[in-house]
Amino acid sequence: MESFSSFFDSQSRSASPNSWTYDSLKNFRQISPLVQTHLKQVYLSLCCALMASAVGAYLHILWNIGGLLTTFGTLGCMFWLLATPQYQEQKRVSLLMASSLLQGASIGPLIDLAIEFDPSILVSAFMGTAIAFACFSGAAMLARRREYLYLGGLLSSGVSILFWLHFASSIFGGSVALFKFELYFGLLVFVGYMVVDTQDIIEKAHLGDLDYVKHALTLFTDFIAVFVRILIIMLKNSAEREEKKKKRRD
Repeated sequence: MESFSSFFDSQSRSASPNSWTYDSLKNFRQISPLVQTHLKQVYLSLCCALMASAVGAYLHILWNIGGLLTTFGTLGCMFWLLATPQYQEQKRVSLLMASSLLQGASIGPLIDLAIEFDPSILVSAFMGTAIAFACFSGAAMLARRREYLYLGGLLSSGVSILFWLHFASSIFGGSVALFKFELYFGLLVFVGYMVVDTQDIIEKAHLGDLDYVKHALTLFTDFIAVFVRILIIMLKNSAEREEKKKKRRD
């Protein structure tokens, strides 16, 4: 056991100041106990929001409630939450759960399609999103403070590009190549937001902003955006494989 400790000590002394060391993996020295408690509240609220969205998707499968109305309801609940004072904690948590449930119902048609096509795709997409979220959020926590915040401007530009591409394709018609670009570029942008938003939440908490409900809503939006794109990509790839198999049989 002592040999392992001496090995890691020698590695940490020889490593450069910017590299990850064994000590940095053992604890989060850059994050104060108050901020660590805040992050626990954020991620607990995020887990509850994801469960609420799963309930919303299940309600759509039962009663076919997902659509444009639930999408507007999701946006309405989000804006209502952001406009509600922070001291009304119970109301804001309820609005977070309501917006999550409606968001789950809104993506219910896509989830229903995945279940009909191959239920394993849905599980794989969720697990892939969860692993990506854990890895990139962990990287943001272990990195130096504010190290990735400069990416926020680039990611905002990426969202703007996606908006105008979607707007142009809805008016002039889109191609398969453009759809693929929007899909993969959007996935890259929102994976980047996982890192940037995590560091932004940590930095705001250090400065006294401990609004865990709003921060959980931010991470929930990132999670859903990545999940939807991964699910569409996996469905598309599976459909193409099935089509190739049918052509070979014919």
